[in-house]
Amino acid sequence: MQRVPAIELSHVSKTFQLNDGRNILALDDISLAIREGEFVALLGPSGCGKSTILRLIAALATPSAGQIRVEGVAPAELSRAHRLGVAFQDAALLPWLSIAANISLPFRLAGYPVDQARVDDLIRRVGLADFAHARPSQLSGGMRQRAAIARALVLSPEVLLLDEPFGALDAVTRRSMNLELMRLWSAQQITTLLITHDVAEALFLADRIIVLRPRPGRIAHEVDVPFPRPRDAAIMRTEQFHSMADTLTNMLADGFDEQA
Repeated sequence: MQRVPAIELSHVSKTFQLNDGRNILALDDISLAIREGEFVALLGPSGCGKSTILRLIAALATPSAGQIRVEGVAPAELSRAHRLGVAFQDAALLPWLSIAANISLPFRLAGYPVDQARVDDLIRRVGLADFAHARPSQLSGGMRQRAAIARALVLSPEVLLLDEPFGALDAVTRRSMNLELMRLWSAQQITTLLITHDVAEALFLADRIIVLRPRPGRIAHEVDVPFPRPRDAAIMRTEQFHSMADTLTNMLADGFDEQA
């Protein structure tokens, strides 16, 4: 018996109304299925609808047309059950709480008793054991993002949604965080959707890459990533990695050319 996809979008479109009354079609007829335990990256330039897709899956917006199912149910149902983990580019940590308290916050919001062992384990896994009682302002940007990802994972979600989580970081810190995320994902293999405009990031982390074309957002290409797991930084130095990165970059450029 074939299992239901972990995430499924069927002919999804999204229209936004501007203040002047005009309607803007942000997404047009998106159909996508993500298997349980699969890591998929949505790759595309700003304005192609990547974040809109994530917000629809996270039940932060509703489609204008089409249907979305996450683990076989409507996204809002999964969200209410606290089975979705979400991390954004802005870590959005509460500045008056310690790192440990920020990471344990989802337990409190869900009305669950705090599993301190789970919190402590995640703090250790993201390399913040020495900063559990620090405030966010005392941490670097990369460290705050580690805490945000730990918070997204603390309730052991069935689906992890990452919206440009490292987009504001410098190149060196971003690569370090890619390695951290790879290590964390490999330990649990949660169904994950990553939104990014960084070709190398998508290629290193994902099992499959969906390239979006802008204005309105449409799926232009799907690319299976051939690198075996587990992966390490050495993959990024191979000829095959660089060749695929060039191919993906050209796919993105083609999308812009067609819109010109």
